[in-house]
Amino acid sequence: MVVPNNFRKIKCLEDLDPYAKSFLPQALWEFGSVGVEHNLSREGNRKVFDEIWLQPRTLINVSSRSIKRSLFNHTYTFPFGISPMGASAMFGFEADLNFARAAKESNIPYVMSGSALVPIEKVAEANPDVWFQAYVDADRDSIGLLADRVWRSGIQNLVITVDVAVPGNRGTALRKGFEYPIRPNIALALDALFHPRWLVKTFFRTLLSSGLPHIENYGPKRGIPIISKEAPGRKHVRDGLDWEDMKWLRDRWKGRLMIKGVLSGEDANLANTIGLDGVFVSNHGGRQLDTAIPPLKVLAEIVAEKGKMVILFDSGVRRGTDVIKALALGADFVFSGRPFLYAAALGGQEGISYVINLLADEVDRNLALLGCTTLDQLPERLA
Repeated sequence: MVVPNNFRKIKCLEDLDPYAKSFLPQALWEFGSVGVEHNLSREGNRKVFDEIWLQPRTLINVSSRSIKRSLFNHTYTFPFGISPMGASAMFGFEADLNFARAAKESNIPYVMSGSALVPIEKVAEANPDVWFQAYVDADRDSIGLLADRVWRSGIQNLVITVDVAVPGNRGTALRKGFEYPIRPNIALALDALFHPRWLVKTFFRTLLSSGLPHIENYGPKRGIPIISKEAPGRKHVRDGLDWEDMKWLRDRWKGRLMIKGVLSGEDANLANTIGLDGVFVSNHGGRQLDTAIPPLKVLAEIVAEKGKMVILFDSGVRRGTDVIKALALGADFVFSGRPFLYAAALGGQEGISYVINLLADEVDRNLALLGCTTLDQLPERLA
């Protein structure tokens, strides 16, 4: 494993946090790291993993073990992927492209965010197997135009985020001045100036390379700039979207269609009934509704209603044992976000690849210590 020079003290995903906090302007760090209101859901996502215990078996030959995982007729090298994260290119230069390249190199899935600051087409060119996560409202003409653009780019896996009927109450980030678009002011300018490494490596480099970043993929055309005094705020109310819209899109979309933000077995059953290919069990990383139940607590309930769908798990994953526990409880695949975002900020593609391998090493090590040779044996190791 190639170790970037500034990653030599990074021995696990959680080690990234203090370095990223030091590197990023405070407003950006708050936007990426906090949840909503009292952060109870964000913290609960981590704490719930501590409630699950594993029971190892010994004296089993595990020398031929494998952590490969098949999903949608593709065998991935590792059983985890990179979650969608908005405004990633504000954290690290061309982060969305670096996620795509690192994911392709490591043979894991990457879900590109609808709030990305790099065009769909450019990311799909870097990695034709990338998935796309979209935010849509109840305007079917608008949904159709975006879906057509995604399909033309060559992407066949479409994920609709459904837990954002209205914006979450991210007061901490808003107090620091991070909203869409960011309204420039003296406090934000000073914040950036006091973080010169980010200013030069990410912001100035982006300006010189491609100009002022825009939200690129909300519709068929380019969206608003990410920084502007005059541009209108982004449309962020989707309270009219319902199951009939998903059924309509299922009938229209030729590829695989999934939804993200499912926390109940009843919703999983409805998703299966209308023929969706999968659901992401997720509470948006604790960034929408505070006290929304941690996904791990409802995972088994949702797995019981999966039908023909795949169950994808997201929210709070930081350790190899987290991946192991989610798989043991029935998830078909596991995704993580924030650690890869910090890796992109600190080390670009090389940093992301390093962190992918850190997590993979933990999963492999834990599989051996549990006395398993395949991931399918994990349910037998739940205590």
